[in-house]
Amino acid sequence: MHAPIADGPAILEVLRPLHEERPFGRVLTTTEPAAESTGYVVDALGLTGVTEATARALKDKALTRELLAKYDLCPVRHQVVHSAEEASGFQRSVGGRIVLKPVDGVAGLHIHPAAHADEAARAWRGLAADGFDAPIAEEYLEGPVVSVDSFLFDGQHVPIGYSEYRMNERFVEWEVSTPSRAAAPPLAELRALTVQLLDAVELTEGPSHSEFVLTPQGPRVLEWHGRPAGSGAPELVRRAFGVDLNRWFLTVPLGIGELPAASPEPVGGAAVRFFTPQPGQVRAVEVATEVSAEVRRVPRGETPLVFLPYLDEFRQLPAAAVIAIPGDTVPELLTVADCVSGYVIASGVDREAAVTRCEEIDKDIRFLTD
Repeated sequence: MHAPIADGPAILEVLRPLHEERPFGRVLTTTEPAAESTGYVVDALGLTGVTEATARALKDKALTRELLAKYDLCPVRHQVVHSAEEASGFQRSVGGRIVLKPVDGVAGLHIHPAAHADEAARAWRGLAADGFDAPIAEEYLEGPVVSVDSFLFDGQHVPIGYSEYRMNERFVEWEVSTPSRAAAPPLAELRALTVQLLDAVELTEGPSHSEFVLTPQGPRVLEWHGRPAGSGAPELVRRAFGVDLNRWFLTVPLGIGELPAASPEPVGGAAVRFFTPQPGQVRAVEVATEVSAEVRRVPRGETPLVFLPYLDEFRQLPAAAVIAIPGDTVPELLTVADCVSGYVIASGVDREAAVTRCEEIDKDIRFLTD
């Protein structure tokens, strides 16, 4: 029997007879679209795991901000706006740059910065035209963006990787690297905040990913998720810290593996960098001989089933890259979902060495577009 992964009652209808025949110990999901529906099943069957309320709070940016305000954690001015006038009014109350975005947005989609009231009104109208007539407006957070990857089980928090990002003017993260130099000075505070955030949302187990902006007033939460980070972050953590978050996702709750007593120290550095060629039709990709052995191409006509194809095959390689083939179209880089031209991943003795290796390979691969 089958059920839509986002339909909790339908999943429960399929699973309940199986549970009655042979009771489940846990119901888990490895995909964010099924987080709330899985929580519904966890609640209905009285199982240990992430509840529906927690999954919803982790997904809904407005609920996130309400929880932060409730516990006085990383205060950020915000408001759900239901009209262009409300959006303009919020910008005037902030008196500076703001950002409007869907409360359940992903992958950097539909993010609209606004520096004055007229821009805020236009941003709201644009979001409403796209079907988001109750977006959240927040004060713009100025500073480097960093993150903390963590794992929680049986009351034990283990913050692990701490990464930093490079992005374009549309907030598209085209490079992730760890361990972050920018996050190092406030690392103790970031790890403590991560634990407080997860406790506030009542997350009881599993991986999490919390993003912060290092503002002049201190770290402020950008967003958080009860799942592993995207953009290959678990592989970066494995390379830089020697722990496999993807494996822990299943082995720790199932009692096959256990968490370390403390946060592991880095054993090196790692970085992933998406190619950002000029938009247009790709007529050729030139690869320097020096890096040709490290490069794989996605076959013509094949659509990868994962965002970073071949990533698992590169686990033992210090550096490797995936590139598009002639005939592919390079879109304008408006969201993370537009990072489709390939990527390079590298390890190094530290973050800086890994970033440098990514840059070197990037320079040795030229996309010629029309």
